[in-house]
Amino acid sequence: MESWRTVAAVAGVVLVAVYAIGSGFWVNSNPGWYYSLNRPSWQPPSWIFGIIWPYNFIMLGVASFVVSRNLSRTLVLTWLAFFALSVSAALLWSYLFYSPHNLVGAAIALVTAAILTLPITIITFRASIGYGLALLPYQIWVAIASSLAVGYAIKN
Repeated sequence: MESWRTVAAVAGVVLVAVYAIGSGFWVNSNPGWYYSLNRPSWQPPSWIFGIIWPYNFIMLGVASFVVSRNLSRTLVLTWLAFFALSVSAALLWSYLFYSPHNLVGAAIALVTAAILTLPITIITFRASIGYGLALLPYQIWVAIASSLAVGYAIKN
């Protein structure tokens, strides 16, 4: 593999690690507050989160390798840029939701993250239809999470 492809793949995995570690940073800061919120009726059971997030993080890491290996430098850099922006928006959601409890700002951040994941998914499909399909649960999950964030903002 060309050296720039290796660097790009590693950069993608580093972003996944930042995403995985950062997303849980503020979550446990005030669990009593979270449980006191009025939940949207479509809130999935808690155990679903423990299944879907590890799958999503693994698939994002794999996708970074597949995209880096199979596509042009421009598409790889585009994928990484959109991924970095979506991770930033998702981490902003986590901070806004759990720290200052800014539910409207958090909802805007997560909807932004969901929109930014669309090019990631499309570019992954260009690299591999199979891995594009494997990344669809992430796209769907971020869309569901966005709808939940909006639901929390409305109900609270």
